[in-house]
Amino acid sequence: MPTDDSEKTGFADLGFAKVDILRRERQGFPEVIFCQGKTPAQVSAIFGELASRGDVVLATRADAGHFSAVRDALPDARYEELGRCIVWRSGAAATPQADSRAAVLAAGTSDIPVAEEAAVTVGCFGFAVDRLYDVGVAGLHRLLAHAPLLRSARVFIVAAGMEGALPSVVAGLVDKPVIAVPTSIGYGASFGGIAALLGMLNSCGSGVTVVNIDNGFGAGFAAGQILRLANAPANVTKP
Repeated sequence: MPTDDSEKTGFADLGFAKVDILRRERQGFPEVIFCQGKTPAQVSAIFGELASRGDVVLATRADAGHFSAVRDALPDARYEELGRCIVWRSGAAATPQADSRAAVLAAGTSDIPVAEEAAVTVGCFGFAVDRLYDVGVAGLHRLLAHAPLLRSARVFIVAAGMEGALPSVVAGLVDKPVIAVPTSIGYGASFGGIAALLGMLNSCGSGVTVVNIDNGFGAGFAAGQILRLANAPANVTKP
């Protein structure tokens, strides 16, 4: 049975879930709901608990059934279908900072769902996102045609399947952090994204950071933390 000792325990006990109500204090961002394996009713209950305590809630790997249950309780929640995310913002949520941008790139159209999960996550941090899709190495001129975007972003997320080459190319063109996301897109020898993962881990591009296969959320969260640090006021040491 749910309990009401959250102020003492630091979590809201819903019986089937213990919602971490102190996550924002520790990490600067509230707990995020991973919907896969949860029933719509469970997702809705966790979502409502988080919404009652904050100004933004994010749920990943959500399907239409999850969203329907959440929307019944929170009509202003929205479903980002491509990224399979549910997002809710209160009226007090910060508007995106246009001068601090992340660029999210997808090598192919098939990589867009993972890229969108990353883009939605960055947006929940309150930062602007530029999307650049279907710019893989099979036609590199498609990427080079967007040089202004490559100069304006402060962090890059690059999702690619097959051989996973695009993050190396991007890292060779920019002087900002590049977060590589291997996707499970490809023919048999790609081994469900393992080939892309190993290619990215062996990248000759300096400073490429690699997250797990299909982990757009992890890439987006890391990019949000980078942008937040970049926008934090400098620490002043008192004499």
